[in-house]
Amino acid sequence: MEVKYEVKITAVGRDARPFLDSNKSFILMDENLRPNLADMVVQHTVAEVAADIAEGDKLQVGNTDFTVEKVGAAVNKNLREGGHCTVVVNGNATMPGQIAVKGNIMPRLRTGDVVKFYSN
Repeated sequence: MEVKYEVKITAVGRDARPFLDSNKSFILMDENLRPNLADMVVQHTVAEVAADIAEGDKLQVGNTDFTVEKVGAAVNKNLREGGHCTVVVNGNATMPGQIAVKGNIMPRLRTGDVVKFYSN
């Protein structure tokens, strides 16, 4: 397994879970990067991107695994510059900063959980 990007959730904004429920997506962002967006994002530790995220990779959020279906054109750049991307669960990624993933259940988004992109 090649780990491409691994961070730990440090805060889940009060609007992040309702956004996941209604839009089937959540926004990742480096902790303290943009405090004005804290209510709507999932903040995480800062980490380096070891390799580009690509279709076919896996995403693990806590104990839940997903398969990466599509990677927007700006995702890898945005992850490198601020740990930022929008993860769309079981839907279509139509924007350059979105990653579409497929899985059996929605992630729980809990402080302390690890978020990891990896390839087999």
